[in-house]
Amino acid sequence: MAASRTIFIAGAGIGGLTAALALAARGFRVVVMEKAERLEEVGAGLQLSPNASRILVSLGLKERLAARAVVPEAISIMSARAGGELIRLPLGEAASQRAGTPYWVIHRADLQSALAAQVADHPDVELRLGCQFEDAAIHAKGLTVVQRSGNTRRQDLALALIGADGVWSTVRNHLFADVQPQFSGSIAWRGTLDANQLPREYTARRVQLWMGPSAHLVAYPISGGRQINVVAILPGIWNRPGWGAPGDMVELKNAFASSRWPGPARMLINAVDTWRRWALFTLPEGGNWSKGAIALLGDAVHAMLPFAAQGAGMAIEDAAVLAKALSEGQTDTADNVAAALKRYARLRRTRVAHVQRAARRQGQIYHLTGPIALARDLTIRALGPQRMLARQSWIYDWRA
Repeated sequence: MAASRTIFIAGAGIGGLTAALALAARGFRVVVMEKAERLEEVGAGLQLSPNASRILVSLGLKERLAARAVVPEAISIMSARAGGELIRLPLGEAASQRAGTPYWVIHRADLQSALAAQVADHPDVELRLGCQFEDAAIHAKGLTVVQRSGNTRRQDLALALIGADGVWSTVRNHLFADVQPQFSGSIAWRGTLDANQLPREYTARRVQLWMGPSAHLVAYPISGGRQINVVAILPGIWNRPGWGAPGDMVELKNAFASSRWPGPARMLINAVDTWRRWALFTLPEGGNWSKGAIALLGDAVHAMLPFAAQGAGMAIEDAAVLAKALSEGQTDTADNVAAALKRYARLRRTRVAHVQRAARRQGQIYHLTGPIALARDLTIRALGPQRMLARQSWIYDWRA
């Protein structure tokens, strides 16, 4: 395969597939390597605020996603200390029109499926399932990407290689072996339930955020409103291989005991039959994003806490900026490709670090206890919906 205008991507997750479409839209040929034999559901729901949905819509995904996503009418911020809702931030169709694109909540598998279908329809994108990135070598003719599919080893010339292979990135380990994910001390418990299992007042099209002592709870509809996605964040210890495992319902119920959490929050917890625990790992701010003709994207370079609901959003933004940087720069020499990838990193580093810090700060605010939790609740009520939404505008209004 000729290297001219061909870019290899490791990882067919949200960031990798979005990058493939964004690069193909700018005239590149793209090969996506995915070690899994088939794309399967990982995780549960996620939120796509306008900074992310704007990019997906521009790539032609509006119809595919609108059929699967839910447009929440509001975000309800709830307090375990107060026993209920502190403030309701209006969203819905009116907010979508103001932003120019929707605020969506969606099952992660539905988003990945829509991206994969769009990739399958694009003549300039090839998805290689069961294909593991092994190595890359820079030489006089450019970049050689080494892959393995079963017992078959393959080498292809490429213009560039993008590591979009998650927090445990093989590409990052190839470039910067000393950079390793760090356990944050928090564990996400994730589960889903059929919406008809709950009373109607708990299945409205809104995002519920419950703040409580050393923990918080998020719930919102997915799968066209047929299911409710529930995520509980708790401190914990992780000393096992991997980062996902089945969850013990008894442990979770004890954490959300009636002495600390009101009935509606515990109802959400009790309604989920099966939980999985996911250790939350992060990467440090300000790390290296590229080296020569190889760059990193999404969790592979900036895995962050989910408390700003921007993990997927930042990967989607990365994809748009990466494609723009490569298309606007000269790519006729290895030095020019390297310069374009450095520019991509420079354009993204400050933005992503800002979001990483905001996520950490919001997690601390969610988990306050005692008098300072009371002060938090009073402050939120005093700010009111419009000022609360305005505080998030720096995230939502971003454009590639």
